[in-house]
Amino acid sequence: MKKNFALIGAAGYVAPKHMKAIKETGNNLVAALDNSDSVGILDSFSYDVSFFTEFERFDRHAEKLRRVDEKRKIHYVSICSPNYLHDAHMRFALRIGADAVCEKPLVLNPWNLDAIKLMEEETGKKVYTVLQLRVHPSIIDLKTKIMAAPKQKKYKVDLTYITSRGMWYFNSWKGDPSKSGGIATNIGIHFFDMLIWLFGDVRYQELHLADKKKTAGFIELDNACVRWFLSVDPKDLPAQAKAGGVPTFRSITIDEKEIEFSGGFTDLHTLVYKDILEGRGYGIEDARPSLNLVASIRNTTPVLKNKSIVHPFVDPN
Repeated sequence: MKKNFALIGAAGYVAPKHMKAIKETGNNLVAALDNSDSVGILDSFSYDVSFFTEFERFDRHAEKLRRVDEKRKIHYVSICSPNYLHDAHMRFALRIGADAVCEKPLVLNPWNLDAIKLMEEETGKKVYTVLQLRVHPSIIDLKTKIMAAPKQKKYKVDLTYITSRGMWYFNSWKGDPSKSGGIATNIGIHFFDMLIWLFGDVRYQELHLADKKKTAGFIELDNACVRWFLSVDPKDLPAQAKAGGVPTFRSITIDEKEIEFSGGFTDLHTLVYKDILEGRGYGIEDARPSLNLVASIRNTTPVLKNKSIVHPFVDPN
């Protein structure tokens, strides 16, 4: 049976991936919300989506469908809103009797997960999170190899992610740490989740650099020591990326060997949706370890203690 979806944050950057996933899994997008009305992309997926710019009217519509229109009753709410609103929008989904499919991070402060868990228990509905790198074929292959290696092996990992952003970024909610959680949370959390999923729990972390455009540090996991660097500053792009006019640089090396996973990103959200609709999918407890980590990073003062564990993109002087 086809399921009905509502989508919150329809004008956002990631929303089209959710619209595509809803369509490609054979389901219906019946309602959408965004305070911006720049949502013409909805027509690429359906001409029959009820659209709202005010949450109160959207809420009333969803409640009406729940009570009087079984055919258009909302089964899932896809949440692509700004990070600081995820908590409230997950609560909304559970309250109207729907499951939530929420982008990362589920919440900014990990202790807020406990209240959401209580609502799951009270409503019988579930919150799913989008941990798309866990379904990337190259990452799945890598996990298989790591699991087959000796358990005491300790890998040396370098994570580098630079995704260029202009001045608009810092004047939007994304540039406000109280709303986005800062660089490590906003652009790094899916990488941190992937590393924890691959290499085990966090044992230790320290922060080496933190400003509004970039951040870097070191993490010790059960089976890996990780130097990491995240940036939205195009000046940090390596020469080959600048020469090719490429705005993004993504690199993960394990024991100095590059892991190729630049391709295969197109359909990851669709794979996530298929898992959810087939009764699998990742939930609150799967998201908790990376949320604990980024919250710790956010509340750590940068200090350079040991130059040997500083990422090569950071000037240690």
